[in-house]
Amino acid sequence: MRIIKETHIDFMSKTVLGVLLSALLIVIGVASIIMKGGPKLSIDFKGGTMIAVNYTEPVDINEVRSALNQVNIDGQTFDFSKAEIKHFGDESNVAVRLPSMDDEPEQFAHKFVAKMMEAFPSLVPDDRSKFILSIDKVGPKIGAELSGDAVMAIFSTLALILIYISIRFEFKYAVGAIAALTHDILITLGIFSLLDFEVSLAVIAAFLTIVGYSLNDTIVIFDRVRENVKGMKNATLTSVINESINQSMSRTIVTSLTTLFVVLVLFIVGGEVIHTFAFAMIVGVIIGTYSSIFVASPVVIKMGSDN
Repeated sequence: MRIIKETHIDFMSKTVLGVLLSALLIVIGVASIIMKGGPKLSIDFKGGTMIAVNYTEPVDINEVRSALNQVNIDGQTFDFSKAEIKHFGDESNVAVRLPSMDDEPEQFAHKFVAKMMEAFPSLVPDDRSKFILSIDKVGPKIGAELSGDAVMAIFSTLALILIYISIRFEFKYAVGAIAALTHDILITLGIFSLLDFEVSLAVIAAFLTIVGYSLNDTIVIFDRVRENVKGMKNATLTSVINESINQSMSRTIVTSLTTLFVVLVLFIVGGEVIHTFAFAMIVGVIIGTYSSIFVASPVVIKMGSDN
């Protein structure tokens, strides 16, 4: 039983609009990344310390910032008022991201937490063990290694995809798939930059998941194209691809919607920890579905011979 009736849309006639939209999104995103000096990397890549604490009542971020203006630890005075300070989930939870320091005192994180207790003593839980939600620390050297590993993971994935699709289909299909995947990652990364979201290891995992999702959608269409090329010998490649996309449309919409519902639930109720991961997946599902039609397929047509 088909939930969505078979469509007869001339998708390839709208390629120019698709290219213009993609180009606009990529240019805006890349411009934002350049203006901000690159993506906003989490401590996973930059190194530093992320401390999250739990007060008994909501606290104002500006008050926290003022309290951290002059912090004395082991005889050294630090100004943390310009550090990244934000609410973590609830307004009573505060997360502070501190940069790596060459002359960092021993047990610095726990001594810093003690200063946060002193700043608002009446708001500290009676059970002080419940005050600290998390302390995550990554050294600058490890952060640099993780950055390199993350980039290598993405490029290795794209290279393996290029080889696999070249063997299973033809080289032009592989180029179309890689173009679509690169398009998806660039737009998602650009949106993260525009919204000032951090790129963490979880987001890199989301990027790789987006690659897999988008590729699956693209291969379904390419499989149908390969079948129809044999059955529609007198048709142009453009006509074959249009017909193949229309034949796959019901499956594409149902798969995209069901996946989107799941990641929306994660985004809404999943909590702060997986918030950016779920957001990246939402963007990826939408952009990945779009690129399978308006990026991968037009590239195949450009590289193929339209009879």
